[in-house]
Amino acid sequence: MKMLVTVPLLTLVAATAIASAQPVRWTRYSIPSTGTSVDMPSSIFTEKGKMPDGFAYGQRFTTADGQADLTIQTLPNDHNETPAAFLASRHPPADIQYKRITPRFFAVSSYRHDKVWYDRCNFSRRFIHCVLINYPAREEHDWDDIVTRISLSLRGE
Repeated sequence: MKMLVTVPLLTLVAATAIASAQPVRWTRYSIPSTGTSVDMPSSIFTEKGKMPDGFAYGQRFTTADGQADLTIQTLPNDHNETPAAFLASRHPPADIQYKRITPRFFAVSSYRHDKVWYDRCNFSRRFIHCVLINYPAREEHDWDDIVTRISLSLRGE
């Protein structure tokens, strides 16, 4: 009797391990009108989502199960804001776990409920180029390399 229960359980565990071992497929996503481009894991973010109101340039993507999302967006930098000034104007939460601000970009990350959120914005003369990522906190370690590649690949003119 134990053998019948154990075999399906082992099969499920093996199937999960194989599925998670699949290589991630990457695509270069671009917003031609603003020069924004970024490496996007297209095998993970397979669904197009609705953009938040007020953003003229960009796209939101979600995982098939809706547990994670990636927003790639560009905002006009009409007032030539610095990364520090722009971030301050957004009134970020006081409990940010990670914050890096330079003259050319900012990156911030923390926890909200059962999710990790990560935002990076690069600044150019005319635009602010951003990626915003939300994913389950319980999978944080699994997302580290993916978030790093997305963040470091963000470019804008």
